[in-house]
Amino acid sequence: MKKYICTVCGWEYDPAAGCPEGDIAPGTPFEDIPEDFVCPLCGVGKEEFTVQ
Repeated sequence: MKKYICTVCGWEYDPAAGCPEGDIAPGTPFEDIPEDFVCPLCGVGKEEFTVQ
């Protein structure tokens, strides 16, 4: 699975690990994360993430 990087702060979403801070289970593809998801470090939305 591809990783996604927040273009504002550099936080990385790894689908294999999920996002415990956002209640996103491991194995959840980025596309399946709710649209209201925000970066746990800086608070920007999914539109500010880029694929690595």
